[in-house]
Amino acid sequence: MSKQHLTRRQALVLAAALASLSPGLSLAQAKLKVAGIYTVPFEQQWAGRLHTALKAAEARGEIEYKASENVSNADYERVMREYATGGNQLIVGEAFAVEAAARKVAKDFPKVSFLMGSSGKPAAPNFSVFDNYIQEPAYLSGMVAGGMTKSNKIGLVGGFPIPEVNRLMNAFMMGAKEVNPKVEFSVSFINSWFDPPKAKEAAFAMIDKGADVMYAERFGVSDAAKEKGKLAIGNVINTQAQYPDTVVASALWHFEPSADRAIKLAKEGKFTAEDYGQYSMMKYKGSSLAPLDTFEKKVPADVVAKMKAKEKDILDGKFTVKVDDTQPKSTAK
Repeated sequence: MSKQHLTRRQALVLAAALASLSPGLSLAQAKLKVAGIYTVPFEQQWAGRLHTALKAAEARGEIEYKASENVSNADYERVMREYATGGNQLIVGEAFAVEAAARKVAKDFPKVSFLMGSSGKPAAPNFSVFDNYIQEPAYLSGMVAGGMTKSNKIGLVGGFPIPEVNRLMNAFMMGAKEVNPKVEFSVSFINSWFDPPKAKEAAFAMIDKGADVMYAERFGVSDAAKEKGKLAIGNVINTQAQYPDTVVASALWHFEPSADRAIKLAKEGKFTAEDYGQYSMMKYKGSSLAPLDTFEKKVPADVVAKMKAKEKDILDGKFTVKVDDTQPKSTAK
């Protein structure tokens, strides 16, 4: 037997021995199969943050990623089941309008890990929940808005009056009031997660009544502000590059801390049912206030100083932004 042959055989024996000693080694090195299911287009703010975080993990070589966009509520359960039976080990998506169906699928596939946007609680053993708890930067962006309005009238256009939206609007309004007690608010919901023309029309109506700063919880609002020469505050993503003279600041959501945690635990076989909400908080780098950039010298210095002091207090644990899930009301006369 040749020395080369012996060496190859020894290598195979050694590899087998290592595998028997560390059965999880090959599993840890394999790419995790992840699926994303979204009821809206990838470019929609909320779903876009999930998609971006998972695409980043894919680019790092950690996961194999497939995703479906514009999935109707009626079709959501079917798509979940297809991904679960297709060998995907982690499924990420939104269960807000399909809670019962999503939880039923998770129960039917106990070995698959589910990380779903949800208003409900986690369900053992494999259904974890999350949401964009970005009320902290929303409060800070409200402070900026309160310092920028000249008419003391601010408009807010949201999708649906659900807790996940209400808490951000209420935090924004509290922040604006801290800086400017005289400010009044107009609040409207378009009853859609993605209808830019409808959001734009709602914003126009508020601007016509005197609002000079708009809270753009939905796409379309910043377009209205731009056309009318008014200002806007962004939500979830930073759109200042597209609206350099309109979007003053934005409360950003970073899904990476949640996604990275779920991927790591699923790879290690340690994924359990838990609430990922805290990983959207600023202390976990799950949210932040976007840099003022083009508006850095336009926002009054005293307002910037107050905002930065409040930001530090939040990060230091000295100030907690109240989570108020009640539907915000208009205060404008």
